[in-house]
Order: sequence, then C-alpha cells, then structure tokens
Amino acid sequence: MRPPKPLARPGKVSLWRYLRLFRQDLLSAQPQRLYRAWMAEFRTPFFRSYLINQPALIRTVMKERPDAFPKSGRISEGLHPLLGQSVFLTNGDSWKRQRRIIDPAFEGGRLKDSFPAMVAAAQACVDRLEAHVGQTLECEEITSHAAADVIFRTLFSVPIEHEVAAQVFDKFRIYQREQPLLNLAAFVRLPHWVPRFHSRGTRETARQIRELIGHLTTERARAIKAGTAPDDLATKIMTTPDPETGQCFDTQEMVDQVAIFFLAGHETSASALAWALYLMALYPEWQDRLAAEARALDVPDFAVMSQLKLSRDVFREALRLYPPVPMMVRETICPERFRDRDIPQGAQIVVSPWHLHRHNRMWDQPDDFDPSRWSTENGKTCQREAFIPFSTGPRVCPGAGFAMVEGPLILSMLLRRYRFEVIEGGTPVPVAHLTVRSKDGIWLRLVER
Repeated sequence: MRPPKPLARPGKVSLWRYLRLFRQDLLSAQPQRLYRAWMAEFRTPFFRSYLINQPALIRTVMKERPDAFPKSGRISEGLHPLLGQSVFLTNGDSWKRQRRIIDPAFEGGRLKDSFPAMVAAAQACVDRLEAHVGQTLECEEITSHAAADVIFRTLFSVPIEHEVAAQVFDKFRIYQREQPLLNLAAFVRLPHWVPRFHSRGTRETARQIRELIGHLTTERARAIKAGTAPDDLATKIMTTPDPETGQCFDTQEMVDQVAIFFLAGHETSASALAWALYLMALYPEWQDRLAAEARALDVPDFAVMSQLKLSRDVFREALRLYPPVPMMVRETICPERFRDRDIPQGAQIVVSPWHLHRHNRMWDQPDDFDPSRWSTENGKTCQREAFIPFSTGPRVCPGAGFAMVEGPLILSMLLRRYRFEVIEGGTPVPVAHLTVRSKDGIWLRLVER
C-alpha cells in the first residue's frame, strides 16, 4: 500500500487546458515525466519557465549564487495582500536586513525556552480531543488548531483561546482555502487586464488578518515600552536592532513579519502533522512503535526530544512525501546556461520539493512510506542533496529547527493517548492551497489508546 498522491496529467495538453488544471490544482497539472527529469522547460506565449531537479543546479540557484536568482517578484501578486513586505517576499538588502533582525530569535537557547509553550499547546490539543473519542474527525482542523496555538503561545505568550488570537485563526482558515500558494502570476507575466485570481473576499480577509495582527503588535510595543513585556519571540524580534543600522522593526514591518511567521509556522506545521497522522493510521505498526516511544514524555523536558527518534523520522518522512510548500520560484537576473541550454534573463526557475522528494533517479522507492530510509546510505545522501522541505541555502526557513521539535512532539503526545484509524472510502487527495492539503480533508477515527 502506497500513500496517495495526485494523478499526474497526460504528457501534452493545450495551454488553456493547462491553465485550467493549474487553477484547479497545481500538483495535478504537472506531467509524470517531471519525477524523472533533471530539468524541464515550459514555453508559452506569456513566459518561459524551467523546473530543475538536478542537485548541482539546485545548489547553484539556492546556495552558491542566490543573489543571481532572487525570488520572483510575481509571487507577490498572489501573497502581497497578506504578507506585505515580509521576509518571505523581499530580496536583496531589504531581505538581508530582515534576516539580521529575525535570525537571533531562533538561535541557541531560544528553542529550549519555547519548549514549555509547545508542550502546553500539545497537551491542550490532547485534552480537547477527549470529548471526541469514538468519533470520525477531520484531522487538518485538529492540527491547524494545535499549530496555531503553538505560534501564539511562543510568539505572543497567549493561548489560541485569546480573543484576538482566535479571530486571526478563524480568518486564516478562510484565507488558506481561498488563496493558492503559487498564484498563476508566479509563472506567467500576465498583461495588466488579466485578473490576478484573488477575489475581493480574499483581499478583505487578508486586510482583517493584518488588522488583528496590528492590534497584537501595537499592544506588545506598549508593553515593551512599559517594561512589562514577556520574554517571548515577539519581544525578542521587536527589540533586536539591525547590527548594521541600529534600527528595529517598526509596527508595520512587524505586522508583515508576524503574518509570515503565522503562515510559515502554522500552515506548514499543520499540513505536515495532518499528513503524519494519516500515515500513522495507514501504517498502524508504525503508530504502535511511536506510541511506545512516546512513554518517554512522562518527563516532558527539552532533553526528551533526543529520545523521540522514530517520531522525528516519521515526521521527516511526512515532510518528504507531502512537503508543505510544494514549489519555490526564482528569477534569473542575467542570462544563464544550464545543462547546455541557454536560459534568458527574466526566466522563472522553479525548484519543486514535491518532485525532488519523489524523484525516481535519486530516492529508493520514492513513493513508499519508509521512515527507516533515513538511516540508509541512500536516505542520508538524499537528505543532503534532495530534501528541502524548509528550502535551503541563505533563504532556509529560520524556524526549521523549531518545526522539527514541534512536529515530533505533538505527534508523539497525540499517539501516546489516542489511536487514529482510517475510515472506508476516506483516502485523501493532496492538493496545493496555501500549503499541501487534502482536497476534502483528512478524516480519521479517534480511539482511546
């Protein structure tokens, strides 16, 4: 039995058929050959795009010469209403300044300091589910709630039940279903008269989310000034000056950054956790092994994470099979030559974790669920060269270490208490919204362990 994936489209379709498929689901619009190709070119009347899977090319673009391949400005066509000028969208000196301020919040002991808040959010999730034992539940709702709780507890020291936090969470649930992560404009240099595929309702939801986040950051700024602010991630980021200019983020800049922290820390963790729960239901023998390992959480301090090795491997395998961000788009600022092919200036370079993580010429049995692969030579090699769920190079997600603690921790605490079982006819179909989610949700039966 293999984990589900979307059906790849036929090898050749018309441009307009492709665009319709793209709007319906980014993943199903891609041809099967991309799971073997080192590089593929897409030409249309609007644009030229190149998907790269060869590790050497990815190193060039993402690690060795990242300034020559900035993030495509067209991505902001879809995400700017929510993210503004956040670190996810900016390039050049602006991005470098933002990372100089943000990165210290995720260094060293900060992860250990955030651990009690993660445990509290995970325990709250376990407690909420107690009333639903014996029922069939939609797991993306469960993991979204838990991941949002982690974000608010670690960022602003408030639980998800906090009035403003709850409103942000509710608005985000609406937004993530309406807005695809990669707007069509990320691939197409659209004429000004072509609609940008985010509705008036989506723009209004983004405005409301930003207004609520603005309330939280304004209140925190007042607390910092009064000397009463808690020592959490928001305080750390808002009080960290740029070492080169001495300036901190102003309130508007902080709203931009909190929006991407919530997107990156809530959406991505929720996606990976939901798929991990489904995989555990699909492979109950692994679920039992994780439940046994989770007994170590009788003493839930940070040191226990070193004992959750199976949970970490399962979560890593969920990230491989269902990378939350399926594609990343860069743009050439000058002509290039890849694999004896001329790449023009302004071309789109697509790095796809979705295809890279399932690449037939790199991974052993790439479509199989096998957490033990990470201890094999092939798994270790591919982890270095073909596993980038958090991106790679200078633009690697600053919260990658954070996610690799949060995910295995919540997964272990849930499986320690409950068993998750598949239901008949409930095979989820992965599609790309803001992150890789299931088309109709991930439905599992909850049983007391």
